[in-house]
Amino acid sequence: MKKKKKMKRYKQYDILPKWLRGKKFPNMYKYLSGPRIYPDPITGREKLTGVIEKTFLAYNSARIREACRLFTEKMLKRDVYVGMSLAGALTPAGLGKSVIVPLINAGFVDWIVSTGANLYHDLHFAFDLPLHIGSHHVNDAALRDSGVVRIYDILLSYTDCLLETDRRLREILSRQEFQRMMGTSELHYLLGKYCAKEEEKQGIKNVSVLAAAYRAGVPIYTSSPGDSGVGMHIAENSLRDFGTRLVPSIDVNETAAIVYAAKRSGGKSAIVLVGGGSPKNFVLQTEPHIQEILHIPDVGHDYFLQITDARPDTGGLSGATPHEAVSWGKVDPNRLPDAIVCYVDATVVLPLLTHYALAKHKKRPLRRLYAKRDEMVKNLVKRYWEENE
Repeated sequence: MKKKKKMKRYKQYDILPKWLRGKKFPNMYKYLSGPRIYPDPITGREKLTGVIEKTFLAYNSARIREACRLFTEKMLKRDVYVGMSLAGALTPAGLGKSVIVPLINAGFVDWIVSTGANLYHDLHFAFDLPLHIGSHHVNDAALRDSGVVRIYDILLSYTDCLLETDRRLREILSRQEFQRMMGTSELHYLLGKYCAKEEEKQGIKNVSVLAAAYRAGVPIYTSSPGDSGVGMHIAENSLRDFGTRLVPSIDVNETAAIVYAAKRSGGKSAIVLVGGGSPKNFVLQTEPHIQEILHIPDVGHDYFLQITDARPDTGGLSGATPHEAVSWGKVDPNRLPDAIVCYVDATVVLPLLTHYALAKHKKRPLRRLYAKRDEMVKNLVKRYWEENE
């Protein structure tokens, strides 16, 4: 009878290749210091905030969790001025009413730079003109023949919504108070006043971004004022010798003055970038304007949060990272851990971010920066001459 062959006993280190045996790994636990990925099974009874905290653990879900915490725990401190840029068709998708208005009312946004298109489509809600859930699987030539306009899977009437908005906007912009030189914050404040009146007349409230910003004193700027339905109406008014004149330099100096006011008061500046494009640059260029053009010493924005679907490697601004922004002086290099980019559709992230912030943080007192614009610009100009005499 053959003897059984003894099984070789392996020492613990034998799991390593020979070239690694006896090697020390002094930094291993520095890198493995994060919480273990070991989530509880979802039951359907969890709160949304709990789902975000406990199951958004990796990849872009983790960036959403980090964004929620950055916004709520750092950006919403009382001494932080929060600016927001809005690009992409957000208000037609209902995000003005569901997300941006609640953020304004809670004091979570202090100033805004938006595409003109978002503000034009916001008027549909103020005038109580409906947009409808539709489908992108449609024949657009048939839609045109049917008097229907499409924004991907959003459908609206060409006559009852679009042209009716134009009719009411033309009437508002023809009023005497619009017939002068102004910046876009003043234009939108005046429009917001009429939107607020429309809401009251219709017996509705908190549906319009312009109306909410008017009530809260949140200044709204447009970086490309000619690039929207509002801009086209102002252009049409100019053909009839109306006097509305939008001056971009007013906006450039006012937005820089807001950021300077935040730093001058001993506070911080936070930027929430929804999408990219011109509004993103307009929000971020406040720091190069302060440092490079006005020669006022500063180090950049303190907190940076972007929601985008654009890639950085194509060289476009929409995908440019906060690390790249450091090279321009737009972001403080010492605050890069507080700079987060979520590569996710804004229609997914913004509702999650808003819910988390409202659930976790009490409302902030309204800063009402619109009424303080002249004072802030005066302080900026004073410092400019001190540095450049």
